[in-house]
Amino acid sequence: MPSRFALAVTLAVTLAVALVVPAAAAATGSGCGARAVTVPGAAYQESACLADLTTTGTLATGHTVAADWAGLTSAGLPVPGPVPGLQIDGYFPDDSTTNTNHGWNHDAQFVLRLPRNWNGGLVVTGSPGNRRQYANDRAIADQVLAEGYAFAATDKGNTGSDFFTDGKQPGDAMAEWNFRVTQLTIAAKATLTRYYGRPPVRTLAAGLSNGGYLVRWQLENRPELYDGGVDWEGTLWTQQDNPLTFLPPALRGYPDDPQSIVDAGFAPGSEFLWAYHYQVYWDLTQRIYRAEFDPGYDGDLAAGIPFCTSGTPYCDADYDYAARPPAVHRAVEKIALTGRIGKPLITLQGTLDSLLPISRDSDIYDRMIQAAGRGSLHRYYRIEDGNHVDGLVDTYPDLLRPLAPCFRSAFAALEGWLNGRQPPRSATIARPAGASPAELAASCTLS
Repeated sequence: MPSRFALAVTLAVTLAVALVVPAAAAATGSGCGARAVTVPGAAYQESACLADLTTTGTLATGHTVAADWAGLTSAGLPVPGPVPGLQIDGYFPDDSTTNTNHGWNHDAQFVLRLPRNWNGGLVVTGSPGNRRQYANDRAIADQVLAEGYAFAATDKGNTGSDFFTDGKQPGDAMAEWNFRVTQLTIAAKATLTRYYGRPPVRTLAAGLSNGGYLVRWQLENRPELYDGGVDWEGTLWTQQDNPLTFLPPALRGYPDDPQSIVDAGFAPGSEFLWAYHYQVYWDLTQRIYRAEFDPGYDGDLAAGIPFCTSGTPYCDADYDYAARPPAVHRAVEKIALTGRIGKPLITLQGTLDSLLPISRDSDIYDRMIQAAGRGSLHRYYRIEDGNHVDGLVDTYPDLLRPLAPCFRSAFAALEGWLNGRQPPRSATIARPAGASPAELAASCTLS
């Protein structure tokens, strides 16, 4: 990762270039246009005119990577029809190499999709987890492209389970995530202006998990760039509340002390999900994010000891965030949320989320927004029986419901909100009685 000064200079240059858009550079916007369009600030880019920008088409042509979005949606999520247009793949200057997509071995990769029948809007996303730039293709891009929005996504500047090795100081790798979303938003707006001959009339931020955190941060810190956002179970990072506070007791408690896991914030009734989350999420997430903010905890080890038992030296199951040195808390402060959003935000999270328990995440963030005096800008929908990833719905169709249809409803509600129609009041959305898995996969009513 470049130094913080270099990132600031890069952003300033991108903004300066983006603001100077010669009229002669604009393409017609019909089809893919006859004139190439350059993404401001990009170090490299490739363009392709595609018959279908959705995952149906991009899977066939090699313009997505299915591994990036595997497991995030249920099999029953409806598939839209073809959306023809232009796809631009590329990367911004960066010195880290965790993203191997396209064989580029270069981070700060992005994708822009510009539909032929543009509705004048732009949706900007950052990847969930530590996935790469195509991670939102099925969950978000398919829907918004079908509605006519242009779509922009970034890999956040570092990827994979070794993301914490990026940056010079603790917290730098995650701080870069926020920079990269801002950078892409500015560059995407300029690219659309050049391509279509007019600027976007509406720019929305959207994302899930870590991508939802990015939506929160952008609307708190860069609200002038957006008209609103949808936060799908965003990760909460504050000095007091963050994953490093509830994952260690879950690791200590599994499998012999379930009450301690409930006491840590995980919902009663979610026990059937714990074995999977322990193996796939809890242990790895704790170790790599602790390594990002507190690399000194385990001495010379890199991200601790996988699946260690309590009492083992340097074991992350015994990690006590509150007792760690002030430098650790200062590192978290670099990326902490405040609740001071500046544009309308819709948040949704499942009540059975077993990676980011709702009581320790969105429930708290909603209270933060209220305490900051920004409650009129927020709607919060707690989705009964929703989990963190929709892929598990296919394993437990009678116990879980997918959140992707609820995201689509939340996105429509945000559109209406920006057009003067108040969205439904914040509420816990009950699972519809008698609804089949196929019905739940296709729709979600927020009122």
